[in-house]
Amino acid sequence: MLQGQTAVPSLEQSIDSAMQLAIRAKAFPGAQVLVAHQGEILLEKAYGFHTYDSLVPVRLSDLYDLASVTKIMGPLPALMKLVEEGVMDLDAPWSRYWKPWRRYPDKKSLTLRQILAHGAGLVPYIVFLKELLPPNNKGLKRRFVREQPSKGFDLQAYENRFVRSRFPRKMYRQINRSKVSEDKSYRYSGLAFLLFPEVISQLTGQEYRAYMRSTFYDPIGAQSLGYLPKERDPSFRVVPTERDTLFRKALTQNYVHDENAALFGGVSGNAGLFSNAKDLYNMLQMLSNGGTFGGRRYLSQKTIEEFTRLQFPQQNNRRGLGFDKPLLGNDSLPAAKAYPAPAVSPESYGHSGFTGTFVWVDPTYDLVYVFLSNRVYPSRSQDGIYTTNIREVVQQLIYEHLALDSP
Repeated sequence: MLQGQTAVPSLEQSIDSAMQLAIRAKAFPGAQVLVAHQGEILLEKAYGFHTYDSLVPVRLSDLYDLASVTKIMGPLPALMKLVEEGVMDLDAPWSRYWKPWRRYPDKKSLTLRQILAHGAGLVPYIVFLKELLPPNNKGLKRRFVREQPSKGFDLQAYENRFVRSRFPRKMYRQINRSKVSEDKSYRYSGLAFLLFPEVISQLTGQEYRAYMRSTFYDPIGAQSLGYLPKERDPSFRVVPTERDTLFRKALTQNYVHDENAALFGGVSGNAGLFSNAKDLYNMLQMLSNGGTFGGRRYLSQKTIEEFTRLQFPQQNNRRGLGFDKPLLGNDSLPAAKAYPAPAVSPESYGHSGFTGTFVWVDPTYDLVYVFLSNRVYPSRSQDGIYTTNIREVVQQLIYEHLALDSP
């Protein structure tokens, strides 16, 4: 280096600096970050600790609760494959596959395309936990939840929380009866994702988890990716999420954070998957590769392109099918208003999760980015991940260091 020149920090140094600042700002106690370009992992690193007491450092093998990233790593690949095989039709009424909707005039004509693009007018969310809480919020209704497993109570939501086996039927009924807006503009809703596992089981003839393991996770080498981590492998180390004072009365760990997914026994299409960054990368790189990974084809390029393209931009809807996309006109927005980073290509896609997770694929540059954190520790009111904009900041650093410019 010539005298007077300043060393340019490497990509790793720049990300390290940003992550350390975010941890000091209490955006999260720890995280995993993975960056891959053209099929080569450039960075795979763990930061910080499981909690703010700094007792348990984050390891690369640790599992994070993926929250809504579950939507694109759980039911969505299965739906993509079923559409590709001709078992499902994106433009047929969803009531063809979920028959109860045939009885509801506002739902019977809604298509899978509308639902996956969040343009069906469905209610965003239903808090089913309210059904378990008495008016005084003291204790839980014993007709729905017990502290020990017994006949008719075999859905485990937490260590000492066993939900009535028939409770999912109650949730299905409420979803079936929920209102549908006549306005079909973009309105994010996770309701249908609660139905997808049951439909996938019916159409494949396999239990949903078994289908996902045999069709995707096991052959692609994503051993940590899955539901109910401790049931699958007691040696897994799972990063905790929130101190729950309402339902679990404990620090939530080893079980899904999302209450609706918990009431399904931890297996749902809207949340429930756990993984480390590396195993998520395998699935995401498969998508970036156009459906292949490790010499095996999982999906066709045509299917991936259909699911990841803009569906209803004329309705100011930025979504693909299940996948999130950049804001319309994102590359012209200042960094503080862009989503995600302003440098991503319009062809890119991914999803974020409530617990502090984020994954993004940019096929234009063959770039994969995985960010896992537990920003909800100790409480979901922690908003540091949003005020620091750390996930997008790191993503922008990646593009700048690789000298990638959005076309």
